[in-house]
Amino acid sequence: MGYRNLKDCVADLRKHGHLIEIPQPVDANLEAAEIHRRVYQSNGPALLFSNVVGCPFPMVSNLFGSMDRARFIFRDTFQNVQRAIQLKLNPEMALKQPWKHWRAPLIAWQMQPKSVRNGPVTDHQIRLSELPQLKCWPDDGGAFVTLPQVYSEDARQTGLGKSNLGMYRVQLSGNDYRVDSEIGLHYQIHRGIGIHHRAAIDADQPFRVNIFVGGNPAMTVAAVMPLPEGMSELTFAGALAGHRIPMIRQTDRPAIYADADFCISGVVDPDAQKPEGPFGDHLGYYSLTHPFPFMRVDRVLHRSQAVWPFTVVGRPPQEDTVFGELIHELTGPVIPTVLPGVKAVNAVDASGVHPLLLAIGSERYVPYQPTTQPQEILTQANAILGQGQMSLAKYLWIIDQASAPDLNVNQIDEFFCRTLERVDWRRDLHFQTRTTIDTLDYSGSGFNQGSKVVVAAAGPAIRQLANELPADLQLPPGLGNPQLCLPGILAINGPKFQSGQDLLPSLLQPLDIEHPINRFPLVLVVDDSEFCARTLNNFLWTVFTRSNPASDIHGIGAQIIDKHWGCQGSLVIDARIKPQHAPPLVEDPEITKRVDQLAGQNQELGPYL
Repeated sequence: MGYRNLKDCVADLRKHGHLIEIPQPVDANLEAAEIHRRVYQSNGPALLFSNVVGCPFPMVSNLFGSMDRARFIFRDTFQNVQRAIQLKLNPEMALKQPWKHWRAPLIAWQMQPKSVRNGPVTDHQIRLSELPQLKCWPDDGGAFVTLPQVYSEDARQTGLGKSNLGMYRVQLSGNDYRVDSEIGLHYQIHRGIGIHHRAAIDADQPFRVNIFVGGNPAMTVAAVMPLPEGMSELTFAGALAGHRIPMIRQTDRPAIYADADFCISGVVDPDAQKPEGPFGDHLGYYSLTHPFPFMRVDRVLHRSQAVWPFTVVGRPPQEDTVFGELIHELTGPVIPTVLPGVKAVNAVDASGVHPLLLAIGSERYVPYQPTTQPQEILTQANAILGQGQMSLAKYLWIIDQASAPDLNVNQIDEFFCRTLERVDWRRDLHFQTRTTIDTLDYSGSGFNQGSKVVVAAAGPAIRQLANELPADLQLPPGLGNPQLCLPGILAINGPKFQSGQDLLPSLLQPLDIEHPINRFPLVLVVDDSEFCARTLNNFLWTVFTRSNPASDIHGIGAQIIDKHWGCQGSLVIDARIKPQHAPPLVEDPEITKRVDQLAGQNQELGPYL
């Protein structure tokens, strides 16, 4: 059941038409990534780069390029994992439907990692520079590992049970890293490895880390699963792989995944950092150079016939979008048990995941009177923002289920319409200022620093949304080119942002609450309104990656009552590019030309390029 290693997975995908080979020489420096991006955008197959320039190892990408392919890879185990989760939530199901859950004891056994003395990953030892030197974007600071499984154990209680497996990006070269002996580790706030890092400091012990690459694809998915703190990802990986995960135990070092294709082992100095980055990241911009921990590498191991898996991130959607969909399919039923009253949450991929959450809650506690304004859903919003990675969200829009009983949280355009029909900007905005946001988000006031806002809506509709531009809409000088994004949402061009002397507040001043612009409850000031309004994804990406709620939300008829900020007319979000923002990702034109040429050299690949 399932695959034992990545080579078996590649062979299976090729056999069933889910993978094509590229025998032509391809450079890991920018070329492979450009090919991957084009094939992903064309909904193409997985890719095996069998002739990597200057590298002895083949590379494979786009393994998770579609939900259909992900389901195919885990076709023997995915449904069993779903049922195991359902059984955890409702144990009585085993009695009511025993024929569906007869595998539960077997799955429980598979979830226990097993200790082994050796494994294929220890067959060979090489230097760091012999690994594929993947560079995805022109201004990346060096080569990166983009599908790492970073494994650590708790210095206070070593062993597999308290281990952490996370996907934290790894910089193999560049910057101040010593060639063949140092690599960078980028892990952000609210990450499990940070707990182990702190434990090593408190215990005054070296912080040893192993980085696995390859192996069973279940290990890759496990590395991004948001499991409860203290629960090892190896347990989930075993259930999804369909077998116990073999780990080579070592006396004074963390265990090694026996079936990995590669393993990089070393020591992280708990008190030392070096510059890491830039790196083209999943928000669609570069994350810039900042001090992060680094590893002094002891050894680099690999199995015979090893394959190097990689992905490419950038402005969503990308391949990592499918990771999010997989996680949602598995964990969606868990949300009501962890967050009582919350029916569904959508971390919106097109906005970069963390900038925007949409949620459906429920007003349960006052059944004897009609809901006319948000009450309990505000409590639920706070619970969401206190939950793991969701705590990094900047914008949380939440609506009462009774106000829109047929609403699906994944119907994003409809969600905004239903919310905007009901929201009262005088009372329904709730800010958290000077708090933490995603490390990769540069819209805030500093590194990891920014603000949050909850937009809550409940009760009957209080307005109809305009779905065309009013004939009498006239904008003050400096504002122009109004474009309809969605019903009730208007994008307008503003002047280029100027630090310290921005004109937007004064430009908005003539817009009183009688102005026809107020027929749109949400107004966006952007650099290019036509681009913003062209697609739903453009709207989501532009607005929520380029604004910091506390500093960039304005309003027509704004007022503060009892320290609560609100506005009588339209809410205005300033989503222009600011000086502190990181640059967006742009391909290298020379690489683009070379990939264009490759399209005519490979008949299988050509249609996807």
